[in-house]
Amino acid sequence: MRKLAALIAFLLLFQNCSTVPITGRQRVNVVSDEQILPASFAQYDGFLKEHTLSKNAKMTQEIKTVGKRISASVDRFMRNNGMMAEANSYKWEFNLVEDKNVNAWCLPGGKVVFYTGILPVCANTNGVAAVMGHEIAHAFAKHGQERMTTSYGQQLGGIAVALGTSGQNTETQMLWNNIYGLGSQVGMLAYSRTHETEADKLGMVFMIMAGYEPEEAINVWIRMGEQSTQASPPEFLSTHPSNETRIANLRAYLPTAKINAEKYGIMK
Repeated sequence: MRKLAALIAFLLLFQNCSTVPITGRQRVNVVSDEQILPASFAQYDGFLKEHTLSKNAKMTQEIKTVGKRISASVDRFMRNNGMMAEANSYKWEFNLVEDKNVNAWCLPGGKVVFYTGILPVCANTNGVAAVMGHEIAHAFAKHGQERMTTSYGQQLGGIAVALGTSGQNTETQMLWNNIYGLGSQVGMLAYSRTHETEADKLGMVFMIMAGYEPEEAINVWIRMGEQSTQASPPEFLSTHPSNETRIANLRAYLPTAKINAEKYGIMK
């Protein structure tokens, strides 16, 4: 009975398939906006209370201006493609915080933070747009919700392995649990790299739609590689593609990004 229940839960999980707009990638997501957005917005508010906003008025304004332009393009795309409810659910907000870490992120629902440490990598307005497009793309493609869904699937897989080996001796059970744990972890890393690659591509499309120069997305990752002082782990053990892989992927995707931006509406 327990095996049947686990199997049913596993099958229900993978029945919730949908397609990421523009890229066409199939995704599995059982986490609704109603479930995740209130927590996301609360987390963002909590983060801002615990961190210092940048006093650089010029760069703060640039982050907000670029964010508004790109999010407006994304909003227009959603409303023109029957995604009204999703468009209404986003509460876009853009802030620059004082932090030397080279980082930026966007929570589900459109809450974006840039760290001052990433500004030298951005280098210019188009560079800011490249990073902004990438982060907004994570929210647009619902990568956060998808990662939560995958985590549920990973837990269900562990239960299935435990149930399937329940009649075996302890050593056999431990062996299969270790094999599953290692395999699923490597699989999750590959999944994360898929999200990063998709956000790079979508971000390039979005920055073109908003009127920015897409070639700068390639230059951002060139600068990122030049400033990196630490040796990176093998790509298959990393959550992100290597800088070299990202540069090659973006160069190859640039013509398609321009076609997609034209197709879905460049801001005039």
